[in-house]
Amino acid sequence: MQSKLNPYITFDGNSKEAVEFYKSVFGGKLTLSTFKEGGMTDDPATADKIMHALLVADNGITLMASDTAPNVPYNPGKNISLSLSGDNEQELRGYWDKLSGNATVTMPLAKAPWGDTFGMLTDKFGVHWLVNIAEKK
Repeated sequence: MQSKLNPYITFDGNSKEAVEFYKSVFGGKLTLSTFKEGGMTDDPATADKIMHALLVADNGITLMASDTAPNVPYNPGKNISLSLSGDNEQELRGYWDKLSGNATVTMPLAKAPWGDTFGMLTDKFGVHWLVNIAEKK
């Protein structure tokens, strides 16, 4: 799988509504995972909130989204991240290593509950990055 760079938007509890709207605009396939399904919460107030949404349009437009994670403040204007994803581990780890220089690592690159390797950081320019290395099957 070729590495991809995608926008990742965080919403304040209405990401499902937002990505369903974007699906009506762009078409394509929409997949949704809740915080409960991802093993990220036992709290009934956040269990059904969206941990990860992925919209892939037939023309290749890709949009990712989530609701703000439990116990994380929602900051409009700072709710967009860039997501690097694919299965080329060497390439993606190389990007991670270069981006992490003088960065604030908010989640080290490590095995995630969904089986991939995942990490988050804010680079020295204040840009939020997500890196997901897909587990090869």
